[in-house]
Parts: sequence; C-alpha cells; structure tokens
Amino acid sequence: MSSGPILDSPIALAAPHGKPITIDPPVLLAPMAGITDLPFRRLVARFGAGLVVSEMVASGELLTRKPSVRAKARTDLGLADDIPTSVQLAGREAAPMAEAARVVADMGARIIDINMGCPAKKVTGGLSGSALMRDLDHALRLIDAVVGAVDLPVTLKCRLGWDEECLNAPELARRAEQAGIRMITVHGRTRQQFYKGRANWAAVAQVRQAVSIPVIVNGDIVDPVSARSALAQSGANGVMVGRGAQGAPWRLAQIAADLSGAPSPDVPQGQALCDLISEHYESMLKFYGVDLGLRVARKHLGWYADEAGIAPEIRKALMVAETPGRVLDLIARGFSDAGPGERRAA
Repeated sequence: MSSGPILDSPIALAAPHGKPITIDPPVLLAPMAGITDLPFRRLVARFGAGLVVSEMVASGELLTRKPSVRAKARTDLGLADDIPTSVQLAGREAAPMAEAARVVADMGARIIDINMGCPAKKVTGGLSGSALMRDLDHALRLIDAVVGAVDLPVTLKCRLGWDEECLNAPELARRAEQAGIRMITVHGRTRQQFYKGRANWAAVAQVRQAVSIPVIVNGDIVDPVSARSALAQSGANGVMVGRGAQGAPWRLAQIAADLSGAPSPDVPQGQALCDLISEHYESMLKFYGVDLGLRVARKHLGWYADEAGIAPEIRKALMVAETPGRVLDLIARGFSDAGPGERRAA
C-alpha cells in the first residue's frame, strides 16, 4: 500500500502565550455532529491521532449552561499521551462566540475551531456554518472576536465556497490568517454540493498557496490511498478524516502509519473486536444514560457491522434491540469471530 513516507513534519500551532501545540501526526479527526462525542474521541485517540475535534457546539446553546450541550465540549480523554482536543464552535454573532470560546477554554480545550463549513440547512438557515462564506466581512468579525477572547490557538474549518459562483476559500483564508487564525481546514466541496459528488482536493491547493499557515485537506479521505492522493493534489500539510472513521476508530492510526512510515496499528479482530465494541457501547450508555444511549449507539453499531461484514440478520437485530443486555449478547454473537472488512465507499 505504502510507497514511502510523505509526512515527516508535525504541525506546530503557535499559541499567544506559552509553547506551541504540536499536532503529530498531522492526521486529524473531523468534527461530526452526533458522532465525535467524548466516547468516540477517546477510542480514536487511544489508537492514535494528531488531533481530535469535538462535534460542533452552538455558541448560543453553550451559554445556556445546558448539561447536554456542555457535554459536547468535554475534553477529558483519559490518556497518558498528550493528544490535544479542539472544540468546534458555531454561531452568527461575535459576542456569544467570544464568550463561548472563553467557556470552552476554561473547560480544557487546547484549540478552538470556528465552523464555517457545516452545510446543514438548520445551520445555514441561521446564517451560521458555511453561510458565513457569503459575507466575509461578517465572518471576519466572528474570527476577530474569538481570537481576541482567548490565549489559545484558533483555527478555522470551511468549504471551497458557497457554490460554484462563490469559490472564495482562498480569500477567506488570507483574511483569516491576517486576523490570527493559526490553521485552516478545507473540505473540498461547496456548500451547495453538501456531500454529493467527489471532493475536489486539487482546489484546496489554491488555499495552500494563499497562506503561510498550515492547511488541512478534508473530504472523502477514508484510507491511506485516498489520503496520499488528497495530499498530492492539494499540497496540504495534513489530512482530516471524517466518515472514514465511522465503524473504524483505528482508521486514523492506519493512515498516519502509512503516511509516516511508522508501524501499522494492530486492528482488533475476533474477541478483541468484540471487546472493543462492547466497551464503546457501555461507555455511550454511561455518557448519555441508558435510554438515550441505546438510540445513539445504533448508528455506531451499524457502522461496526458494515465494517466487519457481520450477518445481516444480526445487524438488523442490533438496530431494534431495546435493552443493553440484548445488545451486548448480539455483539458477542456477531463480532467474536469477525475481522475488519474492506472500507465501504463513503
């Protein structure tokens, strides 16, 4: 699979005060709503990643002090290794974004990321997420507010633009760098594409050429082959993996090993895979409570089933099981002799 190392330099994000924060390897877990919660980030970090990013946290909701919203911003990975956590904030007004940044900094975030890439209608309809790419002056007011509020590195995630007539990611990147943004991640699609078609990694090269800060390429990176292609076409400093990690928390470590020439991680199979899935399931029940945890866990169990290629009837049963005991029994039956399958298409 590998044709030699192509990533040999970690990323150092300059902090306003203190030593830089090192992202090593430069293979990052993408923020995914309802997916990159604390239990999942802990698993990914345990296998190995340069940075894990929380699911998107709405700044206004965070300031209500609602426990379920604050839980999205938790950073306690419980690992001896110093893998930094970035908390991603979304919003449309400068003052709440600044205050939310101060809150998550106090909660332990090492990096704060600003969301200007989410394409969901409920986000863009509120003039947040990728809708901010339609008004760069307003977008910069949010950036200025967050950068000025904390002593942490602030990063930015965006798309190529709103649509094919508004491909302004390079301009946004230039202005963001001048405002103090320390790294920018670009998903190689426009907002209007949502997740259709293929990510245009080559277009990210224009952002890389526009700035001197690190640029991370994102979109359709699901394995070492796609990671190498994305880096070659974009010239980026690293990759961000989203859907490729679903059902495979070891995927980032596999990609990092291939890109750096390090030994590949041991991918759990058989009883080890069964134990890992059971552990993840029980951690979700503890994190969310049994009732909500049962529902949240189903998507992860489905992805594990797809990755391992378990029997369709067991996968179906996992999706409708109503008690933890029943789910754990099905995990034991379905995964105890299973191994990782081929990566499904994203």
